[in-house]
Amino acid sequence: MAVSSELEGLQDVEPSRFIAFSFPNPLLLLDHASDPYAHGGHEFLRVAVLDHSSPHPSPRTAAMLVPAGRHRDWIFSTRAGHLHLLLASRSQCSHLSRLILVGPELSAPSPSRVVVVAAAARPDPDPAHARLLPLLLALCPRAAFGGDAIPDVPLLSFHDDLLRLAPVKVVAGPVVGEMVVEDVAVDCAPRPAELRRRLRFKRMPFLVQTQVRLVRQLSPGDSLMLDALDEVGGGSLQPEVGGELVQPYLQAMAAGLAVIAPSMDESFRLGGKPRCLCAGIGGGALLMSIRMGLQCDVLGIEADGVVLDVARSHFGLVEDEFLQVRVGDAIQMIQDFAHQGDPDMNFSAIMVDLDSSDAICGVSAPPLEMTKESILLASRTILHHDGAFILNVIPPAADGSFYKGLIDVLRHVFSELYEINVSNGENFVLVATVSPVETILADSSGSVLTKLRKLAGDFLEHITRI
Repeated sequence: MAVSSELEGLQDVEPSRFIAFSFPNPLLLLDHASDPYAHGGHEFLRVAVLDHSSPHPSPRTAAMLVPAGRHRDWIFSTRAGHLHLLLASRSQCSHLSRLILVGPELSAPSPSRVVVVAAAARPDPDPAHARLLPLLLALCPRAAFGGDAIPDVPLLSFHDDLLRLAPVKVVAGPVVGEMVVEDVAVDCAPRPAELRRRLRFKRMPFLVQTQVRLVRQLSPGDSLMLDALDEVGGGSLQPEVGGELVQPYLQAMAAGLAVIAPSMDESFRLGGKPRCLCAGIGGGALLMSIRMGLQCDVLGIEADGVVLDVARSHFGLVEDEFLQVRVGDAIQMIQDFAHQGDPDMNFSAIMVDLDSSDAICGVSAPPLEMTKESILLASRTILHHDGAFILNVIPPAADGSFYKGLIDVLRHVFSELYEINVSNGENFVLVATVSPVETILADSSGSVLTKLRKLAGDFLEHITRI
C-alpha cells in the first residue's frame, strides 16, 4: 500500500500530522439497517487521521463517522475542519490527541440536497463500531497499549442544527480562497424551523461568516407556502435584508452600540447620522441592519472583492449614499485614517469582525495584529470623544492567555471596557469606550435603544462592565 510508511509512523503521536487513505469498506458486511452509508454502495472508505498535542501523559484516540451525504463538506474533508472537530470533541473525550474520521471517499458524488436524518431514525452505531474496531485499534499510537491493555476507541457523535442543506455557489477569492454559499433549514426548537442562507470559507469551514433568513417570493397564483423545508435550494427564496440579525454574535455586536446610545440619539437630534466603520463585511448582514435598522452612515472595509460580489448578489447588500464599501486591508486603512487626520473619518463606532487567517489553532478572532497597542491607539484616534470600539473575539483554543492579554491592552488604551458573553461556547464581544460612560440603559425610551432591541434581542441586558 502506498501509504504504508506513513501508517507505520502513526505508532507515535506527532502533533499537526494529517494523513488520509482509502480502505476496503468493512461496513458492507452490515445489514442495510445498520450501515450508515447503505445507499452508497461504497467499496472503499476514506480514513483520515489527525494528531494534536495534549498535555496529558496518556493521550487518547477517538473516531467519528462522517454524517451521510456530507463527506465532501469542508468540515469533514479538510484538515482545518478535522482540527476543529478534534478540538470540539475534547468535551466528549478528554485528553483526545488523535481523531480518526471515517466516511465515503471524496470522489463519491454528493446529493444536490442533504436531508439530515433525525436522531431517532439513525442507524445504531454499535454494529458499525464493531466492524471498524480492528482498523481503529491498528491506528492507535503504541503508547495506548501500555500494560498490554486494549485501548478504548470511542465512536463520537456529530450533531448540528441543520435539517436540510443545499449548496448554491462555490467561488474563490484572491484573499480568503474558496467559499461556499448554501441554503439551509435550521432547527430552532422550540420555535419553528427557519430557512437561512449562509457563507462559509474553506480555510475555516466551521465558522459561518454570514447568515440571513430566507423568505419565499410568491408569484401570481401561488397559494400559501408549502412545506418550507422542501424549499431549501429553491430559486424562489430570497434573503431577508436589514431586519433582526440571525447570528447571536452579530446581535451582541449590535447590542454593544447601547453603550453610546445617548450620543447617537444626540447626533440624530442635531440632524446628522452616527458614522460606523465596519472592519470585515462577509455577507454584509451587520452593515445592512445598522444602515436600515438604525439609519446610520456606514463604511465597510473588506479585504476580498469577491466576498463583496457574493454579498451583493446573494445576501442583499446594497450600497447607497449612507452605506459605502471599500476593498482593502481594514487594519491598514484604520492606520491610514489616523495618520491622515481626515475630519470625515471620525466615527461613533468601529466594529471589528475579522477572523484569523491562520487556522492552525482552530477558529479564532481577531487576528493578532488587531490586538497590538499601536492599532488600538489608531482606532481610538478616529473615534470621537463619545465613541466605542466593538470587537468580536473568539479566543484561540490553544492559548488560554490570549483573552486576558487582550483585555489588559484594551484597558490601557481606552477609558472603560464592557463584555458581552454570547454564550455559544466561542464568541465574546468587547466594547471599549473613549470616554467614561455614566449609565447604560438608564433611559430605555431613546430611539436608538428601541431600535437596538429589535436588532439585538436580549443581548442589551447582558452588557457587563469589566
